[in-house]
Amino acid sequence: MTFTPSPTPRNVLVIGGNRYFGKRLITRLVTAGDRVTVLNRGSAPPPPGVEHLVADRDDGAALEAALGERTFDVVFDQVCYTPRQAATARRVFARRTRRYVMTSTVEVYEYEDAAEPVAESAVDPLTVAVDLELPWQEGEFAARHYGEGKRQAEAVFAAGGDFPYVGVRVAHVLGGADDFTGRLAHYADRLRAGEPIAVPAPNRPATYIGVDEIADFLFWTGGQDFTGPVNAAAHGPLTTEDIVAAIGAGPARYRTVEVGEVSPFSFRRSYGMDSTRAERLGFAFSHTRDWLDDAVAQTLPATEGDN
Repeated sequence: MTFTPSPTPRNVLVIGGNRYFGKRLITRLVTAGDRVTVLNRGSAPPPPGVEHLVADRDDGAALEAALGERTFDVVFDQVCYTPRQAATARRVFARRTRRYVMTSTVEVYEYEDAAEPVAESAVDPLTVAVDLELPWQEGEFAARHYGEGKRQAEAVFAAGGDFPYVGVRVAHVLGGADDFTGRLAHYADRLRAGEPIAVPAPNRPATYIGVDEIADFLFWTGGQDFTGPVNAAAHGPLTTEDIVAAIGAGPARYRTVEVGEVSPFSFRRSYGMDSTRAERLGFAFSHTRDWLDDAVAQTLPATEGDN
């Protein structure tokens, strides 16, 4: 994607964005000439030339105080995980922004197990029940209910139809030397050691997207006018075997696990997303075959595999 200067620079806020594709999104915004502000808890400074606000996004009063009188053309919320956070953000930004782009997840479809990729209509935020009384403030609870938290957060933004939000449902992300998840390294380590890879039965494929492509998509979304949920996934679902083959660090042995922990990127049910809506709106997604090998090479040190 070419980042040509904006004819009229926008005021853009990024909540979070300290790492991975959030950093790449900020780079794209700055390159396009937008006036960028980053708000976080002060855990990491933003790039040069970007205004930095420090506040806990869970504290509405602190958030209001940090923002002052600022308004924005677009807000990108990279770290909204619960309906409580969404409720605070909706209240604070109701009159501060023309567009609110929340980074959601494929995990909102955790109760779907369709043979075909699912469209956004499979989880309509307007039909999702919201329970603000659950212990969302407890980290362990929120982590265990990650998909539900995102699903309810979308529902908070969608309620009433008067808040200009987009929920970008992001596929599993691959690539980048700064991939902090360790998921590809898990496979490389086991392959080099000749240890079996634990997979469920059956082991379903899933949809993925490259780290740079999701940054491109978020940037593009910020400049559009559609609202509501939108899936973001490259073409070409991948199986565990596809990912292992791309790593190429040794012969693979698999161990079927009926109950218990399985390897990352192995799923008991389908995690396929249909990206037709985004493409009809004008964004052309890549195919995984065009970048999977490069994504593995970026993430793993050269000594870890044949790629």
